[in-house]
Order: sequence, then C-alpha cells, then structure tokens
Amino acid sequence: MADATSLYEWDAKGLAVADMALAQDSAGLVMLYHFDGYIDAGETGEQIIEELGDALPGQVVARFDHDRLVDYRARRPLLTFQRDQWVDYEEPAIEVRLLQDATGAPFLVLAGPEPDVEWELFAQAVGEVVERLGVRLAVNFHGIPMGVPHTRPVGLTPHGNRTDLVPGHRSPFDEAQVPGSAAALVEYRLIQAGHDVLGVAAHVPHYIARSAYPDAALTVLETITSATGLVLPAVAHALRTQAHRTQNEIERQIQEGDEELVAMVQGLEHQYDAAAGAETRGNMLAEPVEIPTADEIGRELEQFLAERDTDK
Repeated sequence: MADATSLYEWDAKGLAVADMALAQDSAGLVMLYHFDGYIDAGETGEQIIEELGDALPGQVVARFDHDRLVDYRARRPLLTFQRDQWVDYEEPAIEVRLLQDATGAPFLVLAGPEPDVEWELFAQAVGEVVERLGVRLAVNFHGIPMGVPHTRPVGLTPHGNRTDLVPGHRSPFDEAQVPGSAAALVEYRLIQAGHDVLGVAAHVPHYIARSAYPDAALTVLETITSATGLVLPAVAHALRTQAHRTQNEIERQIQEGDEELVAMVQGLEHQYDAAAGAETRGNMLAEPVEIPTADEIGRELEQFLAERDTDK
C-alpha cells in the first residue's frame, strides 16, 4: 500500500510559523477546505476561497503532489503563448496555507483542484496534516442547486459531526445518494478518525446555479465566522458589495424576462413561504406543498455536474 506521506511535503518556513501559532493557541487551529471541480452551485465555495486569498496574505505550510492527483487531460491547465513562445503556465496547486483573521488569530485553508485520483490516500494524507497541525475543527463548504427563489434568505444544510455549531438549520431530507466528492470523503474519514468536522451547503436558486451568487457565499461565510469565532470583515464586505450588485442585476433581468420566468419565481416564493409557515405552525397545520424528494435532489445534482463537464 502506498504511503500517504509521499503525497505531500511540508514547507519548512511555513511549518515553523504554524508551530508558533499552535503554541500560542493550545485549543488548536480551524482549517477551512474547499476543492474546485465538484458541485458548487453559485460558485459559493470558490468565491470564499478567492476572497480569502485576495484579502489575507498567507504562508504555505504544505503542498500536495498535484502531478499525481490531477488529470490534466480532464482539466487542462492554461498556458499563455506570446508571438513565438510559451511565457506562462498556470500550474495547479493543492496547498495548505496559514492565514490570520482581523484579530491576528491564525487559521488554515486547504484549497485547490479536486483530486481526480487516489482519493483514499489523499484523505489519509489530509488526516495526517490535520493531526500534525493540531486542527480542532475542519470546515468545508459549497453550494447546491435547489428549487428556491432568490428573493428569500439563503437556506443551509449543515452536515458532519458538529452541526450543533449551526443552530436553526436542518437537512431537508432524511437520506439521499448523490455523486461523491473528495471533500465528502475527507469529511467521512476525518470523522471516523475522531476529528470534528462541519460541512455547510448553501441552497442556491437552480436558475442561478451556474453563475456566481454572492448571497450564498456571504451566508456561508457568516455561518463559518459564527461557528468558529474567526473575524473576517474584509471578506464579508467584498461579498456583501458583490451580492448587492448581483441582486440588482437579477431583478433587472427578471423584469426584462418572459412571463414564464416571472411565474416560476412567484411559484417558488409561494412554495418557500408555505414551507416556512409549516415550520412555524407545525406539520399538522401545514398547507400542502411540494418538497423535492431525495431522488429528485440527487438527479438535479447529477444534471448540474453533467452540465459543468459539458461546459469544460
């Protein structure tokens, strides 16, 4: 069996900085993680990772071997050609970085393209990194397409073994089988090994799922900061500004759209309000309302993945 330690390498300087941070915070570090390539409706997780990278300078602590994990022919990295030669190469990177929030509190971010192969070994390697860096809570996040309107608050489905950190939200279904992901397997294996994990899935209106939806990213970010105590005002401000612009643009497009689109949004609003009323009144007094079944949700996720593959 292959050795998981062969799948990553430590950055000596970054590891030293992480050890100093850990020595100052005996409770352990929070690690946020998200991989590009799986279901991420509204680019929810991608936006958070991008804004963290733009707002906060970080130090690389560990690098994973992308040459072993990424299928280049499935996701071809970009090269830049000028006149008669190649001048730039966007090399894939799957890295753990150490960042600091607005109060100086250190935390970790693991991000990059989703591994195409060796998921089990990768999950084992992430587990080793989590143990070595004293991670007290691992948090993953993404968006899922749902039959909800953009005119209502973004819903959430928390998962993992620390859903108590997200009170007031619960899963809309009891059981479902959906296409797997490296992030989900990492969560599964970390929990099996006795680590605390929180996953946050934002409900993104299905008619916006293939475009950036900052409202979802902002809601997830606020959930993360509430659950972890991290203070990230710069990231929140950037997402809030983008969310305002996006909502205005959506409203403009709907006003200029056809009657069928308007009717669909109104129907989703009625369904959402009826379901919200059922939560308040209790199911015995609820109005009849069509809620997607687990199979329907699974099929929608599969269709969303297929459309992403077609676009690529």
